[in-house]
Amino acid sequence: MFRDECEFEVRAGKGGDGVVSFRREMHVPKGGPDGGDGGKGGSVILRASPDVHSLLEIGRRASYAATNGQPGGPSKCTGRNGEDLVIDVPIGTQVLDARHGNLLRDLTKSEQRLELALGGEGGRGNASFASAVRQTPRSATRGEPGEALRVRLVLKLAAEVGLVGLPNAGKSTLLSRVTAAEPKIADYPFTTLAPQVGIARVGDYDTLVIADLPGLIEGAAQGHGLGDRFLRHVERCGVLLQLVDVSDASLVEPAEAWRIIDRELAQSSSALASKPRLTVASKCESPQAGERAAELERAIDRPVLRISAHQGHGLGELLERARALVRGA
Repeated sequence: MFRDECEFEVRAGKGGDGVVSFRREMHVPKGGPDGGDGGKGGSVILRASPDVHSLLEIGRRASYAATNGQPGGPSKCTGRNGEDLVIDVPIGTQVLDARHGNLLRDLTKSEQRLELALGGEGGRGNASFASAVRQTPRSATRGEPGEALRVRLVLKLAAEVGLVGLPNAGKSTLLSRVTAAEPKIADYPFTTLAPQVGIARVGDYDTLVIADLPGLIEGAAQGHGLGDRFLRHVERCGVLLQLVDVSDASLVEPAEAWRIIDRELAQSSSALASKPRLTVASKCESPQAGERAAELERAIDRPVLRISAHQGHGLGELLERARALVRGA
């Protein structure tokens, strides 16, 4: 199951307290102060991981806390530091302060880290207060509390190629044919309710990360259907493949289907509308479908690639064209 938003509390560990202690040795009538400092509290850290693809598990908990530092000991022993709590999140996760809404960090690279809450410093033991004029200090300080914060995580998929189109345009079938991904496929609208990502091999040495994004409907930019939950993920894609169903079973004329998606991208943002885009006539498996693809090409006045994911036709050329756009060739 996919989840692309969650919110929770984080709390770093408290620093350990310093202690008051005096050395006790035979033949040393006045042992000096030897109380050690407390250990530092553990911090809460987010780390972008290529092995995590959803915020589902992370969002199951309402709060996360790192461990406290341990108090100091005699013989100037420093308390053990609290362990940092490292939370792995998907690459492409935006971290926001939930109370104020400001963006703290955009974790777009593998192993990128963000210290969300810093652990408290340990308190000082009485040994650290000793001086020539104060030889037997009887005071120590308490450890400082760790930082606390309420955060909101928003995932935006980081794919090179995004598949867009109306429901049942053939996006999931295409992804399943060119990658090892296994999206759910059926002959009814909104089969795909969450983004699916796969890696396609192109040529002998190159690959493309491709995202199958949930089908748009008219009015998505205003929140209809899956609304901006879909458009959010399109923002990360370098190239868009706009699939248009040209089969006899299509309920929307190809040119109108193309214009609906074009309008929604433009209404969402100018950045989306200006992304490199290839128009793809999907389910092109009959002479009639070929004619509809040609009509679409004339109506929108731009090249239209013909493919049949079911039969495997045109997929190699499509991937090569997409790679050329992604790599800037």
